[in-house]
Amino acid sequence: MVYMFLAEGFEEIEALCPLDLLRRAGVEVCTVGIGAPRITGSHGINVAADITDQEFLALIDPAPDMIILPGGMPGSLNLDAAPAVDTAIKAAIKSNGYLAAICAAPLILGRRGLLTGRRATCYPGFEDELVGATNIGGRVIRDGNIITATGMGVALEFGLELISVLKGPETAGKIKDAVRA
Repeated sequence: MVYMFLAEGFEEIEALCPLDLLRRAGVEVCTVGIGAPRITGSHGINVAADITDQEFLALIDPAPDMIILPGGMPGSLNLDAAPAVDTAIKAAIKSNGYLAAICAAPLILGRRGLLTGRRATCYPGFEDELVGATNIGGRVIRDGNIITATGMGVALEFGLELISVLKGPETAGKIKDAVRA
């Protein structure tokens, strides 16, 4: 199962574009609302999450395939402070699942020391938060089981990379062709 965490102030495109692409590819994605079932993005768009963070903690998946952390402000900081996000990250690491973060959200991984010795990228101005990362930069970077991206402008590319690691490059190519047709 893939879990996407949404916190007040998330960047809507960074969440909804990859979510749409993943579901088109047949990936089961559960959205998790931090603190409430309805979450308001940084541009005032309300989204109904599939479950709340408390519901997630009650049913914690011991082996998530992927955890997705959209960026935006203050969404990234709200995710960073959420206990459910820490629980999910630990479960993904234990099961060798993927950790994916876009825009400012890679700061969550950096602050936990998960980027040490890895290539990573983020929204410009947040590079200092990528503690221990090397070769910072690029649009979408995958280093092992960690995928980072710069921001809203690469949300489609980010979503296609997530599909590629979960369903294979061929499926990602088919989805790419379908949405650009």
